[in-house]
Amino acid sequence: MKFIFFTMFLTLIISCKTHSNFKKRIDIRGVWLTNIASDALFSKENILEAVALCDSLGFNHIFAVTWNNATTTYPSKIMKELTGVEIQPELKGRDPLQELIDAAHARNIKVHAWFEFGFSCSYKKDDGGPIINKKPHWAAKDKEGNIVSKNGFQWMNAFNPEVQDFVTSLILEVVENYDVDGIQGDDRLPALPSLAGYDDYTKQLFQKENGGALPPDDFKNYDWVKWRSAKLTEYLSTMVKKVRAAKSDIIISMAPSIYPWSEAEYLQDWPSWVQKDLVDLVIPQVYRYKMDRYQYELDNIYQNQVHPTDHQKVVPGILLQVDDYNPTQGMLDSMIKTNRLKGVTGEVYFFYEGVKKYKTYFKSLHK
Repeated sequence: MKFIFFTMFLTLIISCKTHSNFKKRIDIRGVWLTNIASDALFSKENILEAVALCDSLGFNHIFAVTWNNATTTYPSKIMKELTGVEIQPELKGRDPLQELIDAAHARNIKVHAWFEFGFSCSYKKDDGGPIINKKPHWAAKDKEGNIVSKNGFQWMNAFNPEVQDFVTSLILEVVENYDVDGIQGDDRLPALPSLAGYDDYTKQLFQKENGGALPPDDFKNYDWVKWRSAKLTEYLSTMVKKVRAAKSDIIISMAPSIYPWSEAEYLQDWPSWVQKDLVDLVIPQVYRYKMDRYQYELDNIYQNQVHPTDHQKVVPGILLQVDDYNPTQGMLDSMIKTNRLKGVTGEVYFFYEGVKKYKTYFKSLHK
């Protein structure tokens, strides 16, 4: 009798957990909304127009930029105290995040606060911009002692507890003050170029945990990469616990680069995040320009990197527009058909401006 009761009790718990997770992950038809190469966030009218279009085309999740280039798209007390700039200057006098939440929720569209820059502090500013000017010891350093810069982005030291607390505080500021449905990191959160780790704090921490040995000069050394990627996973675990304590039902998603490149270049071991159940949703950036490459990466993800029991946590990110590139409609259709053959029922598209070019297609796809 006790065994029967225990079995029923266990089944109930598993059922409730599964139902809760299922509600979070069902039917993701998402799009990223940016403040770069788009004017969607630059007036309330533009926000209403963008949300109405997304709704008419069947999108039900919007991932809206909240943090980039050392500024926020909402009035931030934290940033005002740190740099004196409360909100991106072009948005001053408004609260675009609140405007978006109001507009989207009125149409049953979920809003995710996308912390785009993550641990990056600036773009194309050799000195690291206003954050590093205020906090020089926050800078990530390469083995030559320079501020880490990669692909135009400069970086804070993601291993420094002060930096970690700062980034987490921004996330919690949003979670505690806005009715967001989710928060999202991407290929910069949690992340750090593998060039980094040669600042004094990180070197001393490595020595402490490795019998006094200094970090290898080869920043791609396997054990050195793994030690640092594990530190970022530890940060993510801590951050997630704090976010869950603030809002237990929030959707936590990440949109990293393709693995294993993501770990070798940016210390993102995201398959372990899925396996450890740290995230509700991963949206790998399967940004490929040829169909055979897209197919290859998709197969790799679902066959080799993510256990079948976790497949529902993974939704591909599809590139719709960057600079003057848009996929042909044939390429777009082939990617989506490939997803469906894999049992993948949703996508997230980068980014909103590209959606405008396929209105008829998406209206038919999401009907």
